Amino acid sequence: MLSKKYRFHSRGGVKYVYQHGKTLRSAQMSLVFMPNTRGFTRMAVVVSKKVEKTAVGRNRIRRRVYEVLRRNLDLIPKKADYVFVVYSKELMRMPFGGLEEMIGKLVEESKVCYNK
Repeated sequence: MLSKKYRFHSRGGVKYVYQHGKTLRSAQMSLVFMPNTRGFTRMAVVVSKKVEKTAVGRNRIRRRVYEVLRRNLDLIPKKADYVFVVYSKELMRMPFGGLEEMIGKLVEESKVCYNK
């Protein structure tokens, strides 16, 4: 699990990123991101009931995404807020390598957006 330091602690922070951040989309998920002034990265994973009806399924998807983020924390740019929004329940059964590749591509594209 991702350390508590790197997670959002309220819905207000996530809402602020939704309103003021930039969005990148893939087929199964999107990434909403923006720079912050806290000096460290914060991340959240959002899985709607429309994606998976059961809490067990939603939590499984969330845990898998957080595990990818935890393993690749050193590759993620510092001083930024990230909200991963899941659109497909395919992430529950997707091979871990494929999930890691998809998240890596989104984060890599976000780095390019910062330089513009």
